Amino acid sequence: MRVLAVALVLELAASSIATELLLFGGRDHDVFLACLNCSRYDSGSVCNRYSENGSRYGDKSIWNRYGDFGSRYSEFSPWNRYASNPPVIVDRDGNFYGYFTANRFRDKRTKIKTLVILTDNVDWVIEDLARARDAFCGDS
Repeated sequence: MRVLAVALVLELAASSIATELLLFGGRDHDVFLACLNCSRYDSGSVCNRYSENGSRYGDKSIWNRYGDFGSRYSEFSPWNRYASNPPVIVDRDGNFYGYFTANRFRDKRTKIKTLVILTDNVDWVIEDLARARDAFCGDS
């Protein structure tokens, strides 16, 4: 697991995209879930553990294993290998960066390496979402 955390941190650093990547979920992808690469101090950041978006308890958090967007069984969660409506990644200009999903058969699945590493290791991720968040955010 430590190896995965190191790989995530290295990939995140190597693939830093200049534009803010935003995650939207729900049936029509109209629910703002988080900014994927904003500062951990940003209230909308997936890395801000004290915000609704980065907390283990937030209704809109991908780190909440009991919520619609963090459950391994929800059609709206990136952690569901069979999700029919996984979150989408876009920038502020509306450019599409793919679906954030563990469903390897989903057309237009994101190719952002850090996110692919997370979703390809969904069994480890779903086991402890707080630890996965820390690995993704570089807190491990």
